[in-house]
Amino acid sequence: MALDLDQIQAQLREAVPGAVVDRDGDWLVVAPGSLLDAMRHLQGAGFDWLTNLTATDYPDRLEVVYNLYASDGSLAGPGLSLKVRLPDRADPHVPSLVPVFKGADFQELEAYDMFGIRFDGHPSLRRIFLWEGFDGYPLRKDYHEAYYTEEHKPYSSRWPAAGDVQPRTAEQRVRWRANLRYPEGFDPSPDRWQPIPELDVLPGAKIDVNGIGTDQVYVNIGPQHPSTHGVFRMLVGLQGETVTSVTPMLGQLHRCHEKIAERNLWTGNMPYTDRLDYLCPMYNNFAYATAVEKMMGVEVPERAEYIRVIMGELTRVVNHLLWTGFLFNDLGAMLTPFVYAFNERERVLDLFEAASGSRLMVNYFRFGGVVRDVTPEWLKWCSQEVDRLDRKLDEFNTLLTDNEIFIARARGVGAMTWQEMANYSITGPNIRAAGLRYDIRKVEPYSIYESFDFDVPTHSTGDVYDRYLQRRDEMHESIKILRQALHRIPAHGEVRAGKKAWNPKVPAGEWYSRVEHPKGELGFYLVSDGGTNAYRYHVRSPSYINLGALERMSVGHLLADAIVLLGTIDITLGEVDR
Repeated sequence: MALDLDQIQAQLREAVPGAVVDRDGDWLVVAPGSLLDAMRHLQGAGFDWLTNLTATDYPDRLEVVYNLYASDGSLAGPGLSLKVRLPDRADPHVPSLVPVFKGADFQELEAYDMFGIRFDGHPSLRRIFLWEGFDGYPLRKDYHEAYYTEEHKPYSSRWPAAGDVQPRTAEQRVRWRANLRYPEGFDPSPDRWQPIPELDVLPGAKIDVNGIGTDQVYVNIGPQHPSTHGVFRMLVGLQGETVTSVTPMLGQLHRCHEKIAERNLWTGNMPYTDRLDYLCPMYNNFAYATAVEKMMGVEVPERAEYIRVIMGELTRVVNHLLWTGFLFNDLGAMLTPFVYAFNERERVLDLFEAASGSRLMVNYFRFGGVVRDVTPEWLKWCSQEVDRLDRKLDEFNTLLTDNEIFIARARGVGAMTWQEMANYSITGPNIRAAGLRYDIRKVEPYSIYESFDFDVPTHSTGDVYDRYLQRRDEMHESIKILRQALHRIPAHGEVRAGKKAWNPKVPAGEWYSRVEHPKGELGFYLVSDGGTNAYRYHVRSPSYINLGALERMSVGHLLADAIVLLGTIDITLGEVDR
């Protein structure tokens, strides 16, 4: 059923008088004071999935934007989009949605960290990527970093002033004092630093563990540790070996990807998407290209669409294979599944290299198609590799699925209902493993996915074992799509629409676009002022948002299980921190 925005607006106005104050195209503008009541009403009306929350800085205001969806898939299309306008840029406040949607937690922390918007009622409002002594809010338009050059690329010159002399030594290039600017009133003295409030423990407090009085213990895991899947740190509270709390500590890899993207040309951002989830660069390209094409109204040639789907589904198989290898490595199963997974990945990367010229940072998609065509020989080779992958998946299944040690370690660990996962904004294989039959390729089709015959598998408990089964079954569905695409791809045709413009202008407007990335919903919220650069560019990262439920999954389990549960979320730190 298509979304009737007029009807939703009328119902919301009746249920919460004064909630809707304006209409901005396909976006409803909600009064800040009515936001919580409006969201509770919409949640009860079926919009129970807050998948995206971010902010935009305009000259006269800040805006917080929200994208809601119905988990049952009955309300198809681009979902329900709302925004709140905050004219007080000096001290912006808006109610926190954490009491309604737990998935708002990390997303509000990011908006606070990058824009300085205070979310009243948030349980622990703090900077999540940057440290508390960082001065300023980087995604505001008036924030200029050390060595700021110009607002947009292409820069007229790296050193535009005639009197400037380029620094020659490392000491001149990296003057640390230029970056150490504290906020007004901030005391950087170590003895003034405050611990994270929820980690405070009364001195002398004892906890009974198997009849033995013991102190509460906090253990730092990471940021440099193989079990954290990258530069990720988590502070784990323990009673004996039982987990009592998990606090993710992010930001070790933060590069302010979004600030860079707002300076780049639209086309110039494509290789930057490769560096998000660097295990799935083809699908990152896919998501960004799809978003900008919707804003530009570009139609992609048929042959190019088939090539895109082939690259995307190969990426999905590779991602799930690596996930399986990492899972068994986290479980202590030595290296056999790990080596199996990487061996198959290398063969797929050979295909990517032959098509794009690069194994990992592919930079292969363009608005309106792909960079270059593939040859008949490449398609034949790809078909052979797909047949091989199908056989290898059967070998994986024989080797792993009925392993009694794996079953003992995996069943019942981290189980959640899909309703609870939806409230945490979890998307992708993990929520389908809990029973929700929801796949963006089916619910809101993009590219040519609606022309393929494939199923959306689900499982029941959402525990570690079902998450494994879910990815196993999704790989088989990807093989099914790949065989259809390789059989039906047109023998000839263009692979790029129109002229190869390196510097296109995107029509003014704002858009939230999403795809079914291997890790979940990968979305791009884009605002264009009609120019050659994005006015606002936001990445809705499934890795980052899915991490918000890590504590809920882990508390009550053993520390060894918490390591495995982190792995099952399937994070890549380049996408978490951006």
